[in-house]
Amino acid sequence: MAPSLERPSFDLEDQLQQDGQYPLIAGTDEVGRGSIAGPVAAAAVVFPARFESDWIQAVDDSKRLTASQREKLAHLILEECFVGLSFVSPRTIDSIGIVPATQLAMRRSVAGLLFTPDFLLVDGMDLPEAPCPSRPVIHGDRLSISIAAASIVAKVTRDRYMLEMDVVHQGYAFRTNKGYLTSQHRAALDQLGPTPIHRFSFAPVRSS
Repeated sequence: MAPSLERPSFDLEDQLQQDGQYPLIAGTDEVGRGSIAGPVAAAAVVFPARFESDWIQAVDDSKRLTASQREKLAHLILEECFVGLSFVSPRTIDSIGIVPATQLAMRRSVAGLLFTPDFLLVDGMDLPEAPCPSRPVIHGDRLSISIAAASIVAKVTRDRYMLEMDVVHQGYAFRTNKGYLTSQHRAALDQLGPTPIHRFSFAPVRSS
């Protein structure tokens, strides 16, 4: 399915809930998969039944929102929805690989919910050993409201962590690049070497 130009909706969730077999639908998404420093983060979000609120119209793929919009929405999602969060460390990423680490973060985020959902919508990838039936949704953060909400919470939570790391590990501009490779980040690696939160299995870090 091609990415939607519209905001994400409850359409996928409604389809699964129609026959009553899957009343509790969760969406999960990750942030930080392509970063060379810091953890990979994942969130799982379940909206309460028959959820209605004015702010829901603003929920979108986190990449299409400003930092200020994400912060405001993350606060509301955490306040009014069921949310699970998870980080998987750079050392685990180095040990098992980024795809298994991403899947682990997603499973842990679902495990962090107060209950096991009846069905799980997963952004863009299969999720082996999910705790309930699941479906990968390509461009899910632009189609499913639950996945989009998860993308926002994961992004805001990981960004806050990288702001803290900017203070701990100065010179790498983690405040602005959030651990992704930029020319400034590359120069810092060459000059200062990697930090404990860098992913040593990733080529730019290995070669520094």
